[in-house]
Amino acid sequence: MTRDIVEAHLRPRRVMARLLAMGLREDRALAMLMGSCLLLFMSQWPYRARQAHETGGTLTDTIQHDAVGLIFVLPLLAYGLAALLRLVTRAIGAAADFYSARLALFWALLASTPAVVLAGMTKGFIGPGPAHTAVGAIWLVIFLWILINSLIEAEQ
Repeated sequence: MTRDIVEAHLRPRRVMARLLAMGLREDRALAMLMGSCLLLFMSQWPYRARQAHETGGTLTDTIQHDAVGLIFVLPLLAYGLAALLRLVTRAIGAAADFYSARLALFWALLASTPAVVLAGMTKGFIGPGPAHTAVGAIWLVIFLWILINSLIEAEQ
């Protein structure tokens, strides 16, 4: 999986083709989504630790809302977003199915998590500001690069 994440930054279509060649595996797509959500949750810890230190609260108090949002609510929203993404691509004439849209979205989210972890560390150690915004923009570019190329590959 880690080699695929590294390769997805350079050749996302090749990785998506391999994932699609494995067949319809909803369990794999769900595992990608849950792994992404867990990494997103963990990437918030440095900033939440900073907040707890600054306010005098406990770390547990600051991360409990992130746990609910990122581990329980985000997967449900991701399935809805994948369905919406599929409907939009169908409106422009794409022929891929709902599974390939889910797989492309979930894979793009998982493959871009190294940038999310870097953004979380930047926000935690430097604080919110231009550096965090720049790393967040880099994450967005990586995410969109992998998502768009994965969707194109799913159409072929």
